[in-house]
Amino acid sequence: MVKNLTISGRRKLPNRQAYIEIEPEIFELAETLAELGLTREQLVDVGILVGTDYNPDGVKGIGPKTALKLVKEFGDITTVAVQTPNLDLPENVSKIKELFLEPAVRSDYTLNWAKPSIEEVVDFLCKERDFSEDRVRKALERMEAGMGKSATKPTLERYFG
Repeated sequence: MVKNLTISGRRKLPNRQAYIEIEPEIFELAETLAELGLTREQLVDVGILVGTDYNPDGVKGIGPKTALKLVKEFGDITTVAVQTPNLDLPENVSKIKELFLEPAVRSDYTLNWAKPSIEEVVDFLCKERDFSEDRVRKALERMEAGMGKSATKPTLERYFG
């Protein structure tokens, strides 16, 4: 996973007219699992306890530290539920786990890089996802201007070697 990947290299502070410089960070699954002392399945269990896209609120009263402690202590979310009877787990825990551990993957596609359709991007981001149209159009203008420039622009390798 890559965090803080931006074109500008900075992020606006909430509720202030100030920005801070940020550097991209890379998180590697094997390193993270080793550092936490978890398996991939246990990491998914921790995620379900704290909340995912499929159960956004997580389990009431369980934060990251408690979730990690419970999963490490009891081994998996099923045992956590048995050992902690008042836990209000989502009904579809097994389905959520399956979505993360065995996602549906397609390989019958090809990527064809071409100039983007500005109006389709605006429709998708602004009309369907409620982004600011002014900001999206300005970003698309910058993108179009940059598409014709030479390949001497910095790439991700500048951050990750």
